[in-house]
Amino acid sequence: MRTASISATIVLALFLACPPLQAESIESLLDQAIAGNHRNAADRARDADRHPRETLLFFGIQADSAVVEIWPSSGWYTAILAPVLRPVGVFYAAGFALTAQRTPQWRKDMQTDLARLMAQQPAIYDHVVTTELDVPERTTIAPPGSIDLVLTFRNVHNWMKGDYAPDMFQVMARALKPGGTLGVVEHRARPGTSIEDMKKTGYVTEDHVIALAAAAGLQLEARSEINANPRDGRDHPAGVWTLPPGFRYCNTITDPAEKERCMAKYAAIGESDRMTLRFRKG
Repeated sequence: MRTASISATIVLALFLACPPLQAESIESLLDQAIAGNHRNAADRARDADRHPRETLLFFGIQADSAVVEIWPSSGWYTAILAPVLRPVGVFYAAGFALTAQRTPQWRKDMQTDLARLMAQQPAIYDHVVTTELDVPERTTIAPPGSIDLVLTFRNVHNWMKGDYAPDMFQVMARALKPGGTLGVVEHRARPGTSIEDMKKTGYVTEDHVIALAAAAGLQLEARSEINANPRDGRDHPAGVWTLPPGFRYCNTITDPAEKERCMAKYAAIGESDRMTLRFRKG
């Protein structure tokens, strides 16, 4: 009895002297991931336009969240999300479907490149669960009703061009828990822009995105100007793809001096003006 009493006293003293370690804050995890050496210089250079820290905090990400990223493409956001969620969260990367008829070869190649990148850096990506998304063939991006946060970055205009945007919003809503969040970043058109012009230019009105979400049972909770760019007049010869990083219009110019002037002009604008919308599943 006496020995047990002494041991208990020692344990209590040690506990009071050394309080339990606190879990890292989500802000700290984001800062570490964004500054990580696994990200290349070109991706880092885009942080000033994309505001990943502020954007993900606005969407409500937590270290233990269950998250789906829709169509990671080259993995720009994946490189931030994977290390943040790796310790205690769950992360699904719902990529391009390699076997779907709708998926063009360039998207299949991009998906293959991303898979290779993740395989080469297991210390960052070994907990990422890869799924495929392409309607109507591949629509299970995660177990239904299991996800805290679905994220989509600059994808809605692509779905509109393919005439399957409503289906994609249904897929995202189905994955979310009741009370779960959908975070959308998209190139922003002027109010009143026609559907035809949205498809042509890649800029989408906020009202149209809100309507697509509402039809899938998702209600607008908040909007932010984190990713706004007042320098973007949205009137470009090759739509949103005129701007960096693509410079699609400038790349059609054969005269080197003229091409350089063109790229300087659009580089001064920066990336597109973007909406940042947060939706809640009822």
